[in-house]
Amino acid sequence: MAIPSYTEANIRSLAWQEHLRLRPGMYIGKLGDGSLPDDGIYILIKEVIDNSVDEFVMGYGKKIEIKISDDNQVSVRDFGRGIPLGKVIDCVAKINTGGKYDGQAFQKSVGLNGVGIKAVNALSEYCKIQSFRDGLTKSATFSAGVLLEESEILPTNEPNGTHVIFKPDCAIFKQFSFVPQYIEEQIAHYTFLNTGLIFNLNGKRYHSRNGLLDLLQAKTAAETYAYPIIHFKKQDIELSLTHHHTLSNEVYYTFVNGQFTPQGGGHLNALKEAIVQTVRAFYKKEFDAIDIRGGLIAALSIKVQDPIFESQTKTKLGSQQMGPEGPTIRSFIIACIKSELDNYLHKNPSAAEILQKRILQSERERKEIAGIKKLVHEKTKKANLHNKKLRDCHIHFNSKHPHRVQSTIFITEGNSASGSITKSRNVETQAVFSLRGKPLNCFGQSKKLVYENEEFNLLQHALNIANGLDGLRYNKIVIATDSDVDGMHIRLLILTYFLQFFPELVYNGHLYILETPLFRVRNRKATHYCYNEQEKEVAIKSLGAQPEITRFKGLGEISPDEFTHFIGAAIRLVPVTPATNSALEDLLTFYMGKNTPERRNFIIHNLRIEENLPEL
Repeated sequence: MAIPSYTEANIRSLAWQEHLRLRPGMYIGKLGDGSLPDDGIYILIKEVIDNSVDEFVMGYGKKIEIKISDDNQVSVRDFGRGIPLGKVIDCVAKINTGGKYDGQAFQKSVGLNGVGIKAVNALSEYCKIQSFRDGLTKSATFSAGVLLEESEILPTNEPNGTHVIFKPDCAIFKQFSFVPQYIEEQIAHYTFLNTGLIFNLNGKRYHSRNGLLDLLQAKTAAETYAYPIIHFKKQDIELSLTHHHTLSNEVYYTFVNGQFTPQGGGHLNALKEAIVQTVRAFYKKEFDAIDIRGGLIAALSIKVQDPIFESQTKTKLGSQQMGPEGPTIRSFIIACIKSELDNYLHKNPSAAEILQKRILQSERERKEIAGIKKLVHEKTKKANLHNKKLRDCHIHFNSKHPHRVQSTIFITEGNSASGSITKSRNVETQAVFSLRGKPLNCFGQSKKLVYENEEFNLLQHALNIANGLDGLRYNKIVIATDSDVDGMHIRLLILTYFLQFFPELVYNGHLYILETPLFRVRNRKATHYCYNEQEKEVAIKSLGAQPEITRFKGLGEISPDEFTHFIGAAIRLVPVTPATNSALEDLLTFYMGKNTPERRNFIIHNLRIEENLPEL
């Protein structure tokens, strides 16, 4: 084979927008279609809002208006100082230009380097930016980062601020759509972190008076608190925390300069360390850290000068210092939390007593489970060596392989469904775990059940989550059940298992549901796979008279050759995105709890007969 030449002709210099469009993942993470909250289209919205929030942080503008139209056009209007009119184009179309490089104009801001708004411009099929400043205005319109039109500086009666309108480019983001829930949650986080800032999203008002106290109250029902929420706010730090009186899992919401950091970093590690040290010192007893933090629900926000994040999407903090000459983040957080938490426990003996009982309860449960673990260890060890339920893959999420994020496990019902998936899967990145019939309804059960029930125990070991998510073997855990009543029931039972015992796995975006076609419509020339009645009708019309129509009753009826299409590049996955903890508990209690008469009455009064449904 001839070796390609390497000459001056191979060296290219890209325009700024060309580089952004060629390597968008460097700036906004994964592209996606909007089905996941960290898809690129939401990062674009965030980059624009971050600039507006920074104006509020600096003391300018108390309101931000956001509109998202049906055709996916986004409008963000703030009432800050407005971009200096002579630099409107430079700020959105010139790399290494922006106000964030000047530490006097922006301190402890969300945006760091001004690249974000350029990425919005370059990755949008339409982008217009207009600045209003001291009775004058200037605007510029772009397409894919290329300037189309620039206005003169004109007089205006509009108040100061900046207005950005953009529409993500369909050439970059294929068949995307916004999920309102993700945007609403994004806006809610902004309000919790910026008390006094008002958001209007498509006419709905968002506002917080009590910061992170409001956040925990929104995420968790009051009746689930073991003791009242502890909340304090000082310069550069705010914290709210409590313990859940039943759940044993830890839940954290951490932020740096208003940026949600779901992957944590040094600030989260310091928070955990500070709570353990303070509790041990207060009770004068070396409680196990797992027992102290079991059931902990906490929200932490810190302000850092010139923070270092591990990527442009800023999901994990890499900084060690609060500022160039400030203390370390670890020492600052530990000192603040030790002081405030210790004071609270001394001033609130009833809460201190409740917390101690909660820790002792966790200790008892852990020791009880430890005893069960010893009994099942050898049995599980032998089962893992010859686990016929698991058809493993070669690449795992807890490895250092460059494609580890593609690691996926399908949880199927029975050998029939697993057979088709096993034969058509990619053995490098796709594993299969086969259930035997319907699993137990584990709602309201203790974690002891996970170890006593052979099927749950084997699944836990296959995922490697017994000791937390650090060793998780698969990035995507996909529930693959039939689209019939039994399949839906099994799906609910598996969802209940994860939400009951491993909610952090769900909240971190690892759980999905596989969509497979209900119908195959074909003739001699073409074959269409349809996921609903509407797609089936379209396929019938496109193929003409009397095509062959097959209704798939279960996954086992789909041949391995066909299944390859449904778990390959065109795979359809629905992410499991639970609501707040309080809403989630209510849902699980109603649908999976011991209230059969109530559910039966609900079904009777809400049952809709298909023949009475209105035509679509």
